[in-house]
Amino acid sequence: MPKWSDKDERMYEHIKDASKGRGVRSERAEEIAARTVNKHRREAGRTPNRRTQGTGNPNRPLTERSKAELYNRARELDIPGRSGMRKGELIDAIRQRQ
Repeated sequence: MPKWSDKDERMYEHIKDASKGRGVRSERAEEIAARTVNKHRREAGRTPNRRTQGTGNPNRPLTERSKAELYNRARELDIPGRSGMRKGELIDAIRQRQ
């Protein structure tokens, strides 16, 4: 389990107990509670959103990186129009700029 605050722990227990009270099996109730707490933490900015982080491993080719990683790399290189580009277009623009 991640390092949650006391408030997060209380929220987790409350949601888990409420789910069990509705007849949800124990494993599923724990999953629902953990996902809900993590969602609130992410929305509050207390945990990073993995998709929006980083530019990928520099040793991997551009074609093997995700579009989000390519977008972040294009942002670092200050490539104009990057928000409307598809993955292939981002790869081409990054290669031209490097």
